[in-house]
Amino acid sequence: MRKWMLGVAGAAIAMGLGMADAAAQAQPAEALTLQRIFSSPALDGPAPRAVQLSPDGKYLTLLRNRDDDRERYDLWAMDTANGKWRMLVDSKTLGSGAALSEAEKMQRERARIGGTKGIVAYDWAPDGHSILVPLDGELFRARLTGEVEKLPAAAGPKLNAALSPAGTFASYVQDQNLVVMNLASRQVTRITTDGAGTVHWGEAEFVAQEEMARTDGYWWSPDDRYVAVERFDEAPVGIVTRAAIGAEGTSIVQQRYPKAGTANALVDLYVLDPTGQTRVKVDLGADRDIYLARVDWSADGKTLYVQRENRAQTQLDLLAVDPASGSSRVLFSEKAAPNSWINLSYSFKPLDDGSLIWWSERDGHGHLYRWQAGTFTQLTKGPWEVSPDGITVDQKRGRLYFQGNKDDVLERHLYWIDYRKPAAITRLTERGWWNAASMDASGTRAIVSRSNPNQPRQVYLADADGKRIAWVQENAVSDAQHPYHAYLAAHRERSFGTVKGPDGTELHWEMITPKLEPGKRYPVFFQHYGGPHSQTVSRAWGGALQQYLVQHGYIWFQIDNRGSANRGVAFESAIWHAMGSVEVQDQLAGAAYLKSLPFVDPKRIATYGWSYGGYMTLKMLEAAPGTFAAGVSGAPVTKWELYDTHYTERYMGDPRQVPAAYKASSTLGDAAKIADPLLMIHGMSDDNVVLENGTAMYAALQQQQVPFEMMLYPGQTHRVGGPGISEHLWNTILGFLDRALAK
Repeated sequence: MRKWMLGVAGAAIAMGLGMADAAAQAQPAEALTLQRIFSSPALDGPAPRAVQLSPDGKYLTLLRNRDDDRERYDLWAMDTANGKWRMLVDSKTLGSGAALSEAEKMQRERARIGGTKGIVAYDWAPDGHSILVPLDGELFRARLTGEVEKLPAAAGPKLNAALSPAGTFASYVQDQNLVVMNLASRQVTRITTDGAGTVHWGEAEFVAQEEMARTDGYWWSPDDRYVAVERFDEAPVGIVTRAAIGAEGTSIVQQRYPKAGTANALVDLYVLDPTGQTRVKVDLGADRDIYLARVDWSADGKTLYVQRENRAQTQLDLLAVDPASGSSRVLFSEKAAPNSWINLSYSFKPLDDGSLIWWSERDGHGHLYRWQAGTFTQLTKGPWEVSPDGITVDQKRGRLYFQGNKDDVLERHLYWIDYRKPAAITRLTERGWWNAASMDASGTRAIVSRSNPNQPRQVYLADADGKRIAWVQENAVSDAQHPYHAYLAAHRERSFGTVKGPDGTELHWEMITPKLEPGKRYPVFFQHYGGPHSQTVSRAWGGALQQYLVQHGYIWFQIDNRGSANRGVAFESAIWHAMGSVEVQDQLAGAAYLKSLPFVDPKRIATYGWSYGGYMTLKMLEAAPGTFAAGVSGAPVTKWELYDTHYTERYMGDPRQVPAAYKASSTLGDAAKIADPLLMIHGMSDDNVVLENGTAMYAALQQQQVPFEMMLYPGQTHRVGGPGISEHLWNTILGFLDRALAK
């Protein structure tokens, strides 16, 4: 359950409102409407995705959504020499509009891009002259000259298309087998053949996609000599009979879904050659009940590195594998702190000298280490976190680039340190922003994506010292042509602060208020997520929906509780075997703080959450009846035995071993304690938090004669939204709150 938020963006914090103040003096305020918020063009401005530099650095490419269809993406390229843009692939003209396969739909749901159309991924050829573009089940090769050719692949859905690192092959998964195409001869070879039924090659299993942030199922060696391929068999996994209820019919889906405490898919790893003639099984150890967490190659292609995680997620082993024989040895093991777990990372890098850069929380915070000949050297340290999302190494200059919150827990920045002689850390991004950055492989240039509470996401190209070279997407709301510009005059400032939790821990909150009138008290839209592995309070753009709520008289508020991310192991591990406990207490401390404010109406505080936040709504209403005037619970987990293995057992343990912890975490047993108005919402085709979670709670409430309101969305998955649906959803929520808060 990587973070799901709905409508009101989860990561939002504020600074000064200079732009909006200036705009307010220059123009009258224009009122936001739900219809405008969810129509095109998006009020946040363009939302580029998959920004990349060509291997030769001459071009910058991205997927850009259309002004007239915010969900459709086309491929664009910018010449970095002159800053000129052109469309390389028009998805509407080139695409067939063919329906997505079920497998691709599920992959998009796992990647949190459900509902997108057009191009969702692409891959540069290593010579920088062409790009592989999957679109509507076909493969195209786009050249910078403007030519686009369709590759001669067999008809039918294709997954995970990629070009090999040396550029010899294109590869993809079709009919659950890995297919390799020699781009020179156009010979197509299915290098695995037994994929069928429950057996899959070249794909990531469900929990890898949903919970491990691993979407890859095969990995080419740098010289194209080998390809490491995952094979998984879902036969041991239990079947959830899920009714995908649509507007005009119902289909029954037999979904393999590994519930907590039940069997996972059997996962193996093989090394093949591109012809499929040679196949070597990798020795992953005697224990079959493990997770294949990460797979990487050394720069020379002579070693395959595999991160193997035990079922309890308390130990992570780094294996060094001989690709010719499949034999492996454990280089080292990472062990979780007592009463905690292992958080996975993408901040791993094998260096040319045989040493490794490794991310670890072994000192209580996420930091970087260099492993060399059996010895670890700590490179970063302190009461702050290095992001596990990825690193870049410039081995010529000895620079290690990483992201973290060294300067402020509410911000994220790009930094570098000399890994050969670690000393001073240099920050490359501007204070006051939430940044996300990626770099070319050698660390010569960075693509920085940033936002703050008054500026939607901007993207720029920077040099290795952080100096901006060119805007990729300036997206300035001060520009009169920006979609949000007309609403700047009414944009309200965000404030932050801290409050002590029940155990004395400092908790960060954020708030947006209407223009306060002396003596008047205001209702509160108290949003929460509360789940692990996420941070909701940060100095990032929050979106127009928050402002809409404020314009309609609400104070908008949220707080990060213990158990959330980026505050260290002890802070996050407070929920170990105790979901629905300390998070609830901390959120209630936020409610108590609100009630102490002279401008808050203590009898009209409504709480809202989606996914884990929906679970939290139920637990909060059960724990403290009368605290909230109403609660909205969207797509909640209600019984953790119904959720998947990797996520649930990481925090709660195995239900077969700690049944009491699961009983305490459930919302079902205390359903009778809910005394406040409640609205429950669920998508009727949800394959993540399956609808059974909702119906179990509906039945418990009905059995206890607890009144509640309910809205179900036919055909909608965990992401309830899209044209017409988003507006209906929020009209439903706000209509419910109007009734509940009027009492």
